[in-house]
Amino acid sequence: MNRIMYSLLLLLGVSTIATAQELYMPRNIKQAYANQTRDKSGAPGKLYWQNKGIYNIELSVNPPNRTVTGVETITYVNNSPDALKGMMLRLICNLHKFQAPRSGYVSKDFLTDGVSIDGLVIEGTPVKFNNDVGTTAWVALPKPLPAKDSIHLRINWHYDLSVLSGREGMIDSTTAFMAYAYPRVSVYDDYNGWDGIEHTDRVEFYSDFNDYNVAVTVPKNFVVWGTGTLQNPTEVLRPAIANRLQRSFTSDTTAHIANRQEMAQGAVTQQQEHNTWKFSATHIADVTYATSNHYVWDAASVVVDSSTMRRSSIQAAYNDSSADFHHSVAFSHNALNWFSHQWPGVPYPFPVMTAVQGYADMEYPMMVNDGSAGNDLSFAQLVQDHEIAHTYFPFYMGINESRYAFMDEGWATTFEYLIGIAEKGKETADNFYRKFRVNRYTHDPSTEEDQPIISMSNQVSGMGYGSNSYGKASLSYLALKDMLGDELFKKCLHAYMNNWHGKHPIPWDYFYSINTAAGQNLNWFWNNWFFSNNYIDLTLTDVKLNAKKASLRIVNTGGFAIPFDVVITFKDGTTKTVHQTPAVWKANAKEITLNVPYTKDVQAIKLDGNLFMDANEKDNVWKQ
Repeated sequence: MNRIMYSLLLLLGVSTIATAQELYMPRNIKQAYANQTRDKSGAPGKLYWQNKGIYNIELSVNPPNRTVTGVETITYVNNSPDALKGMMLRLICNLHKFQAPRSGYVSKDFLTDGVSIDGLVIEGTPVKFNNDVGTTAWVALPKPLPAKDSIHLRINWHYDLSVLSGREGMIDSTTAFMAYAYPRVSVYDDYNGWDGIEHTDRVEFYSDFNDYNVAVTVPKNFVVWGTGTLQNPTEVLRPAIANRLQRSFTSDTTAHIANRQEMAQGAVTQQQEHNTWKFSATHIADVTYATSNHYVWDAASVVVDSSTMRRSSIQAAYNDSSADFHHSVAFSHNALNWFSHQWPGVPYPFPVMTAVQGYADMEYPMMVNDGSAGNDLSFAQLVQDHEIAHTYFPFYMGINESRYAFMDEGWATTFEYLIGIAEKGKETADNFYRKFRVNRYTHDPSTEEDQPIISMSNQVSGMGYGSNSYGKASLSYLALKDMLGDELFKKCLHAYMNNWHGKHPIPWDYFYSINTAAGQNLNWFWNNWFFSNNYIDLTLTDVKLNAKKASLRIVNTGGFAIPFDVVITFKDGTTKTVHQTPAVWKANAKEITLNVPYTKDVQAIKLDGNLFMDANEKDNVWKQ
């Protein structure tokens, strides 16, 4: 080989290595960075913007009648640099229409006629609305909305809650769960413009941070729970009940605000024919409300910010016959305290958290809707922990779940595991995580399991969606935690959250925030975990014992940069464990040679990934 050719190859090699450390970025994301709305430091760019809505909503429902009627005014603020000729409205409950596209089969009890817009007025001008639409609807504005200006809408609508309750609907004949109950303006953002992805039931949501004043009118003896602070408790509750609720705001002890007998006797609410419950919430992604005339009501509070001693109210609404929900407020007390002070270690940001017994196992701002686990208190607590963890992702951080579900489900799964260690011990938490989050994925060789985590969530399905969003994403966060150590990992997590809470981060904002906070270029790690078809499979191909040092050749067959233990078993039955962080794969992700010292006669050597379960454990063991 001549010197010129050798030099050229060297140059190409260096160029390839440098290029390999860059992160793939779609063209629209590149443009956002070029426009300076995003910055490669991980922080919002100096020209970052996001739009906002101010919603005044009136809802009315009269169970067992399933019809919800509503009227709202919206002041929509266009902070973008663009003049908007139209806007995308989002009607999520049109998912129930017969003809709506859906991700799977539904029963007849799921189906309704969807949402009917009865009137739409924009800046005083009536606008004709075609109700033959799905979960999104384009509306042309009477005149363009200039940049840095606002527009006023008034919408009247009605829809029927579905008989079959999922994320929303009728929980029973006189218990209604009203999620996504109002037409809203879809997100217009700096990297994708209008969010027009149809909601098809599998992938979840993407919302602006809005201000809400909501009035929910229900018959007497119906209690309403929901997002935000109840503004008029004395107007809707009997004095004794209102006093109990008020006392719970400063107490750690669970109080029975309304028991079964009181609900049955009509001794809870004021006795005018209808009561209007008024709630207020600011800079929040969504609002959700539940009502029942027989659910019992518990409450307490918990200190979520030790520096200011700020408390948040914790409440539960449930059938008195559900054994596990009698512990729900205690579960919430533990969860809000732990999440606020341990992981993520950010004070719970909202004034209230209410757990409602339903069927969804689903999160909403300041609320969760969980099914009853009967007498299985351990599982009931785990589910409630997971859904409450979503407070941070996607609601504190404005995650685009429709495209990047791993940015919220992966974190909720990680926090579920970490709080599980505190609640049940590491062995129990490890066993559940392996069984429920990893085992099926790692032992399923199907193509869809190995799609890159960065794949858009609405473009993958089945286990491809589930593994990318939950297990694989969580494993990536835990691998990073293992590599950086708890102190640096928490510093990086807080830097990312400080950069982007109340805003709309995308994956690259996460990657760059962590890089900056860690003081390291971790692009090799992001490429390995998020932009590859890797899976988990190590192979112990060769072992040489000499001079009290074991030389191990380990091939990374699956490719993921995982942590693992080298477990040496000696002939006297004792063992030695040497931990390896994912950093061992930085220089060469394909294979490594490890030299592990030993002092006694070796009988066997094993590679153990613990949570990072190997697709083929048979080739992880060497025996003398």
